Amino acid sequence: MTSTTAPALYLGIDTGGTYTDAVLWSETAGVAAKAKALTTRHDLAVGIGGAVDAVLDKARTDPKSIKLVSMSTTLATNALVEGQGGRVALVMIGFAPADLARDGLEKALGGDPLIVCEGGHDVHGNARALDLGPLEAALPALGGSVSGFAVCAYFATRNPAHEILARDLIRERTGLPVTASHELSSKLGGPRRALTTLLNARLISMIDRLVAATEGFLEQRGIAAPLMVVRGDGALVSAGFARQRPIETILSGPAASLVGARHMTGLDNAVVSDIGGTTTDVAVLDRGRPRLDPEGATVGGFRTMVEAVAMRTFGLGGDSEVRLEEGALTPKILLGPRRLVPLALAGQAHGEAVTKHLERQLRAPNPGRMDGRLAMRTGVPERLAAGLTGPEQKLYDAIGVVPLPLDTLLTSTAQMATLNRLVSRGLVHICGFTPSDAAHTLGRQANWDACTARLGAELFARRRDGRGQPIAETPEAISERVLAAVTRLSAEVILETAFAEDGLDGAATVAHALVQRAVDGQEGIARFTVALDRPVIGLGASAPLHYAGLPPLIGNRCDVPVDTDVANALGAVVGQVRVSAEALVSQPKEGLFRLSAGDVMRDFTDENAAVSTAEAKVRELASERAKVAGTDMAEVAVSRDIRTSTIEGQRMFIEARIVAVATGRPRIAA
Repeated sequence: MTSTTAPALYLGIDTGGTYTDAVLWSETAGVAAKAKALTTRHDLAVGIGGAVDAVLDKARTDPKSIKLVSMSTTLATNALVEGQGGRVALVMIGFAPADLARDGLEKALGGDPLIVCEGGHDVHGNARALDLGPLEAALPALGGSVSGFAVCAYFATRNPAHEILARDLIRERTGLPVTASHELSSKLGGPRRALTTLLNARLISMIDRLVAATEGFLEQRGIAAPLMVVRGDGALVSAGFARQRPIETILSGPAASLVGARHMTGLDNAVVSDIGGTTTDVAVLDRGRPRLDPEGATVGGFRTMVEAVAMRTFGLGGDSEVRLEEGALTPKILLGPRRLVPLALAGQAHGEAVTKHLERQLRAPNPGRMDGRLAMRTGVPERLAAGLTGPEQKLYDAIGVVPLPLDTLLTSTAQMATLNRLVSRGLVHICGFTPSDAAHTLGRQANWDACTARLGAELFARRRDGRGQPIAETPEAISERVLAAVTRLSAEVILETAFAEDGLDGAATVAHALVQRAVDGQEGIARFTVALDRPVIGLGASAPLHYAGLPPLIGNRCDVPVDTDVANALGAVVGQVRVSAEALVSQPKEGLFRLSAGDVMRDFTDENAAVSTAEAKVRELASERAKVAGTDMAEVAVSRDIRTSTIEGQRMFIEARIVAVATGRPRIAA
């Protein structure tokens, strides 16, 4: 008798800047269905719900067959970039006032409350006198005015006792979430650890709302499966784990794309380039894992202690602004970094309201400086337009939800700067000619209005070069040049990343005349070539279009997987849980070996006993964390780094660092 049991399905979700993707995947059949919905930045759960409903409808599957849900999210990254998050109180124990000025801590704190207490420990974990009086005095007022607390004590990574006392006091008196720095990082560097703790505390309420909303709509749809979240290093963790450590989800989306790229291609060593509408993200796969930033992830101008993928982001995408080089006889096509609303998209949404102005501009005997450019409101709430200057308010009032041409909207050159300020505040979009329009003009993209795109290409082709001649004879000719420019610049950003990973100044090296000659294949008595040592994996919905011409420019092949358009969502669901625990054995004085691991500090008189106990402790900690992070079948690997020196022929112990890493597939619904 043949079994008719359907294979378990896993649901992967990725919230990108423009689209939210959903994919249904099984271990036996691969991708069963995929779908997209517009990302709703004001409430990410709305876009997630749209994508999930669409993919379920495509697959025509019983929601009960979904046994695991995993998501990558831009929420933490966007919040830090945009300076958002809850109001939190920072408690610093044992720090000097000057420490606040280091590592951007004062800037990150802004106007949030700061409580400074005496205490902390020395490098060997020996305690100073603790005084939590200032914290006790501040708690009654703070309990109702902040969303959480961040606690950081001096050398808490060597002895967290004072952090634990402060944490427990805050929880007992306020019941609010508390993040203690030793829970996030075992690295030294108090101010940066305090910064990381502060940002984590600020994000807790936001991630909590997202997870709660996601769990709510999954329940409404009858999907009773564990919910996982992608961390910035590509590992999966449970939603509960992410709720407590949301800072670890920064760069979640780029990390998921690398996991998806490796799964789809089977390549352990590659350069991964993900082109979207606004940006291109480039990173390196080494031995099957993303290269991580050794200094910690930088987001929103803040260098954190969070382990995350070493990703370089460039302002190059399908919706990049297309410009001309100024003052050149034969001007080059320039792209980005600003994103425009493609004319094809504006035409699809607004029809004749857009095309009538483009046709009017084409009828003019000479091209205009603002031809093919329109402005429209972004649709953000009116309260975000507070504080505009008089000229800004006047121009903003003149702009509506229907695009208006700049040649009639702007009455003076000075207003262009005013318009750019409205754009930078996120209040206004500029519509204009983009690579997406070029692709529509040539029939290589068909999701928006091709007629409006061709009008934009025709207007751009009429622009004049340094000799006063049109830069292209036909809209098709200029469109070909634009798409070639995207491929050429894509090669440059990939090579720039490779040079930087090799320890060079990536931007300066790729701009060097010799590298430019090599990429162009320029003939000469001296010939130059440049080649990557590994292939490129091209990701993104437009990757098949823009990366087809990459191989001769980078000296290696470019693989574009079949499901490249949902690589992030796929990466969210095929990854593994991976957590670590670390112990340090130091020697405060000769003959004494001090173990620090998590909340534990113990002294030994024998080095081997201290190291063996440390190994057992980190195995235990890693296994416990793996269960909390969402796996019941973790494999634990332990590594030792024992530092010694030899003085007059005698071996001298300095310190031992023992790290346990637990990995395993996430648990699924029964």
